[in-house]
Amino acid sequence: MKNVKAYAAHAAEKDLEPFTIDRREPGPEDVEIEILFCGICHSDIHTARNEWGGTTYPCVPGHEIVGKVTRVGEKVKNFKEGDTVGVGCFVDSCGHCKSCEEDQEQYCLNGFTATYNSPSRVEKEVTTYGGYSTHIVVKEDFVLSISDRLPLNAVAPLLCAGITTYSPLRYWNVKKGDKVAVVGLGGLGHMAVKLAASMGAEVSMLSRSPEKAKDAEKLGAHNFELTTNQENLERMAGSFDLIINTVSAQHDYNMYLNLLKVNGVMVLLGVPPEPSEVQAGQLIMKRRSLVGSLVGGIKETQEMLDYCAKHGIVSDVEMINIDQINEAYERTLNSDVRYRFVIDMKSLKNGKIQ
Repeated sequence: MKNVKAYAAHAAEKDLEPFTIDRREPGPEDVEIEILFCGICHSDIHTARNEWGGTTYPCVPGHEIVGKVTRVGEKVKNFKEGDTVGVGCFVDSCGHCKSCEEDQEQYCLNGFTATYNSPSRVEKEVTTYGGYSTHIVVKEDFVLSISDRLPLNAVAPLLCAGITTYSPLRYWNVKKGDKVAVVGLGGLGHMAVKLAASMGAEVSMLSRSPEKAKDAEKLGAHNFELTTNQENLERMAGSFDLIINTVSAQHDYNMYLNLLKVNGVMVLLGVPPEPSEVQAGQLIMKRRSLVGSLVGGIKETQEMLDYCAKHGIVSDVEMINIDQINEAYERTLNSDVRYRFVIDMKSLKNGKIQ
């Protein structure tokens, strides 16, 4: 086992702090990666603070990982030392269920192995540790190729925020001429705007915050609509083919469902803390659909990374050192970031772990 520097949460109410973890030696099918950058996802905060329940402490979050290959196992075929690679939200799955056979490992019927806070399928009685660390060891099948043509720090959030928004846009076949609305201009929302616009859709940002209008335009939105204005809502009724709803706070789904065309779809990416009431008439009368979506599988995630490299799409990021992680958590909760924090792992590698 290899001692690796990391940052961990030791209890729900405690700040993250320096920690040392053990990483397994690479097996025949493993890839060892030196982590260069790791994005901060809202899920990291939920898990570190046990807001979803089930957190195993100590917990090392992080599933938006970009780094360089340092070693590979003898059976690894697609990667070599020095390659630039990424790791996303999961690092294993059963491999034999219907979902896995269809390249939908994120929906593994036996449960995927999350990059952190998940029972390892490789090491018995071991819980996975994530990207807030200097190194990680991952099975080759769950490692992704990253283009060096893009700024790697800004690529890191694509491994979660990018694929989470790309997957529903591809599944519902967004194309030129489609009218797509995005609810919530945060880490997910800003990627949804960029991606939908790149696919040729007419993109509208729906927001309660007028100060976000300029940012929405810069990101590629064609329209900005304040949802606090009742006249705007009445004018937009029946307007959109697809709504990407990224909001995790409690809000009224029915208000947005009313903005869909006949056969329109609203995709939920956020998870509000309490159940929401949906009026059946909003769905029945216009054959509308209310659906959810997770991340994509490995094949689709690689497709997304290749697409972003081709079109020059990356996340808007703010860089931090690892010792700023707790402040970054608070700022994320206060929506005080444009639009994703990314940790420069040199700050961990060069720092002193007690």
